[in-house]
Parts: sequence; structure tokens; C-alpha cells
Amino acid sequence: MIRVVVAEDQSMVLGALAALLEIERDINVVGKARTGAEALDLVRRLEPDILLTDIEMPGMSGLDLAQALRAEQARVRVVILTTFARPGYLRRALEAGVSGYVLKDAPSERLADAIRRVHAGARAIDPELAAEAWGELDPLTDRERQVLRLAGDGRTGSEIARALQLSEGTVRNYLSEAINKVGGRNRVDAARIARAKGWL
Repeated sequence: MIRVVVAEDQSMVLGALAALLEIERDINVVGKARTGAEALDLVRRLEPDILLTDIEMPGMSGLDLAQALRAEQARVRVVILTTFARPGYLRRALEAGVSGYVLKDAPSERLADAIRRVHAGARAIDPELAAEAWGELDPLTDRERQVLRLAGDGRTGSEIARALQLSEGTVRNYLSEAINKVGGRNRVDAARIARAKGWL
């Protein structure tokens, strides 16, 4: 049996995914989480074979979760299930050690197949998206990404400085660099461009 923890912040989708996977004779959903922090706790306690996670979740994203598990050298393999067919997201997922990247609009049998392939030690990634992911590099540093994400959420320079424990001048420098790198007209436009490319 392949033991799976599913992480998805929308209750109806979470329930549907778990039910879909339970139909498979060789897959057992051992835990369900609605946040990244809950998923991290379940993985630590239950030690599943596979973590199936969305990217966008409150508090800790699926990418943050994958990075945390990689840092802990957890043996669980991570499969991302997302609506985001964006090369930037895939590239960041692969850098975080993710083994599978499945789009939510794919046929349902592809999900179970991806879980089986990843469990067997292979990767399960859409080949067209994978080819795109290596075409355009993410120009942002981690700190520029953090600052731009907060700016895109409407935070002021002083709020960003407090949140990240930086000086306001440093925040301005990071924002300026990020805006120039992505080719934005201002911080809001730069955040929009970066989100569209999957860099935030």
C-alpha cells in the first residue's frame, strides 16, 4: 500500500481528492491537512510515502512545505497538484526537491499514475511544462521575492521592514532591484508580472 497525506486548503477539494485516491486499491490516504503547517505535522507523525500538496495554502505554501521537508531530510516524496501551469512554479518546485508536478485539469487517472511513479522512485512531471521551465530563469533572489510578495499584497515599505526585520532603506533597495529585474513599472506591476510567471 502507498500511504498518502493530502494537503489542500479547500475542504470540498480535499474531500474529493481523498475519495478519488481511496478508490485505488494500492493507495491509502492516511491523513488530510488544510494548511502547510498541519501537513508538516502529519508527515512528521505518520511518516507517509507520499505527500500530495497544493501550492497555494495559508501560512506555508506547498513549496515552503517541500523545502522544510527537504531540510529535515524526510523520506516522504512530494507531489504538487496545482492549477498553476507556470514554468516558474515548476522550476522552484524542482529546486525544493519535489518529485511530481500534476495539473488539476489533467485526467484523474494521471494523478494515481503520478503517485505510483513517484513512489517507485521516478519523477512525474508534464514534459511540455518541464521544457518551458528551463527556458526562462527566475531573476529574483529569495529576499527580493519576499519583499515583492509583501509589496504586491499592499504592504507599505515600513510594514515590510517590520515584517522582515530590515531597514526601510534596505526594503527600498530590494524593491528597486526586483522591479528592474522583472521589468515592472512600479511595485504593483512588478508583483503582477512575477506572479504571472510563477516567481512569487
